[in-house]
Amino acid sequence: MSKIESFNFDKENFNQLKEFEFGLNWPVVYILEDGIEVYIGETNSLYRRSKEHYELPERRKLKSIHVITDNEYNNSATLDIESELIKYIAADGRYILQNGNAGLRNYNYYNRVLYKTKFEIVWENLREKGIVKNTISDLRNSDLFKYSPYKSLTDDQLDVAKRIYRDIKSKEKNTIIVSGKPGTGKTILATYLFKYLKEQEETKHLKVGLVVPMASLRQTIGKVFSKIKGLKSNMVIGPNDVVKNEYDVLIVDESHRLQRRKGIMGYGAYDNVNTRIGLPKDATQLDWITKCSKHRILLYDPNQSIKPADIRPTDFDKLNAKKYEITTQMRVEAGVDFIDFIEHIFDLKQPKKINFPGYDFRIFDNVEGMVAEIKTKDKKHQLARVVAGYAWPWHTRNGEQDFDIQIGDIKLVWNSTAQDWVNSKNAINEVGCIHTVQGYDLNYVGVIIGPELSYDKVNHKFKVDREKYFDTNGRNGITDPSELERYVINIYKTLLTRGIKGTYIYAVDENLREYLKSIINAQKIEIKEVSKLKKQEKEVVSPYASVMVEIPLVGSAPCGGPLLGEQNIEDMIPVDKNKLRPGVQYFVLRASGDSMDKAGIKDGDLVLCRYAEKGETGDKVVALLGGENVTIKYYDKKNGRRILLPKSTNPEHQPIIPEEGDMVQGIVQEVIKLD
Repeated sequence: MSKIESFNFDKENFNQLKEFEFGLNWPVVYILEDGIEVYIGETNSLYRRSKEHYELPERRKLKSIHVITDNEYNNSATLDIESELIKYIAADGRYILQNGNAGLRNYNYYNRVLYKTKFEIVWENLREKGIVKNTISDLRNSDLFKYSPYKSLTDDQLDVAKRIYRDIKSKEKNTIIVSGKPGTGKTILATYLFKYLKEQEETKHLKVGLVVPMASLRQTIGKVFSKIKGLKSNMVIGPNDVVKNEYDVLIVDESHRLQRRKGIMGYGAYDNVNTRIGLPKDATQLDWITKCSKHRILLYDPNQSIKPADIRPTDFDKLNAKKYEITTQMRVEAGVDFIDFIEHIFDLKQPKKINFPGYDFRIFDNVEGMVAEIKTKDKKHQLARVVAGYAWPWHTRNGEQDFDIQIGDIKLVWNSTAQDWVNSKNAINEVGCIHTVQGYDLNYVGVIIGPELSYDKVNHKFKVDREKYFDTNGRNGITDPSELERYVINIYKTLLTRGIKGTYIYAVDENLREYLKSIINAQKIEIKEVSKLKKQEKEVVSPYASVMVEIPLVGSAPCGGPLLGEQNIEDMIPVDKNKLRPGVQYFVLRASGDSMDKAGIKDGDLVLCRYAEKGETGDKVVALLGGENVTIKYYDKKNGRRILLPKSTNPEHQPIIPEEGDMVQGIVQEVIKLD
């Protein structure tokens, strides 16, 4: 059982640490703090290590030591918990960390699941004691956590970081390109490298800048830097800021978004920069970076170039650069296979893998259902957002009308801010464009593929309608249709690789929707088993673990033509206990047909229902008709009579007026997913 013991951190108190049960010869984790700064460590001798810390002036000013102990701790466990504490306390924002960021990495060891759970319980105990503020769940969704230079590195990230450090120490001018697909942690590597260079004896004197071309992401990372000792927000700069100084090292995140002199805003200012630093008129922002730095580290993905102003891949090919690559997928829980899948379907290739158990990947027949599902996911997980290609004009920006996007009956608005939109107050009710989400992670993303992109099923190719693409700077100056198609395809590749836990798609073009469905719906439906600790491992309940309750699946509900309602139990379906109300009986139905598809209930969906004998106007009810036919419909009244209403894209479905003996058996609570 993990415990936290707190002591005053002063010389006179060290004997108390020596006499402490875990003070001399046992692995522990400790937190040193004074309410402002903090140091986190692990040791096999708390007494000895405390005396060593006290010899350092920076540590001596810390006033309290909180010791985390457990009879089951070992060195692998305490190293891992130390690493987790550094990451989460850095993101918590209460303290300025004295720790360096070297050596934090992901690795496995025996019983790691057990100790991960113990860490979550320890964190809650730290919150109860007022040592930390925020929940783990909130921190995982925070920018301070996602872009922290204290994130653990994967093996390939760590290897590349070491190589780059050796390259910079060589003192020879060089250009380094680090390639990585979406979600491989290019930004994490960039922030890690920056802090690491600023704290190593051989490089801390160097003038280093982190260049971020996109203003929104630049502001976000600047906020992260402002919370870290030794770093400042003004160390995160835009390409135009590069020419104001001479740099030893420039680390360029999202370098595929550096600009050339085409389709940009402010040609005059651009030309003035070139004149100021003695470059020709057609020089690029990459040329500026080369001119103003001795070492350049370019984080790069050619498939995320999205408009003609972006530097072309050929510009990078011309560089005499060292080339490294990072490949481990850190964002999408479906792994690198999902990234490859998205690339293949938009390159019109047959994907090698189409099955992603445990990852919520769906294509919707109506946008209303997708938007509703994203809002549901946002309530539970946060950071679920709807995004779209730039296929509708931005009317609300100029006050021309109160919506921008209309698809069928639904009206939506574009993002009301470009600065850190994913975290803005009203983002869940808006639609983000590529410029608001590139470089960001989302828990769930719902992507609307607009009418600018269609699919020619006869010739098996995509077609881009220039007149339906409204990003002016994204199309001006383009005369080759294949070039515009490449940018639009790259936009959707980028949007569709934002989701950590799930990705939803709605395509406006019917042929494109059917093409995507033919691939996506070929996936086998697999139920992901809830992982359990091995019998020989002790079970510890995590405050973040879901308790599952088995609910009976009692048959099918014909959302369309009537089918025989089966009353026998077909199966038991695991449902999160948090979804269930105390004292209420539940059952699960499998929907069939399309009479409720506009309400988000599709053919084959599993629907969680509460037993009830009456419904209220507006409820989605489970009705038993004629004593044997079960259907799901909206409950309403008309002229004093009950009426059951479909909500369907299929006009064949008509309202049903219940007859004598027809009855309500339940209320639909939600569509459930087995993930």
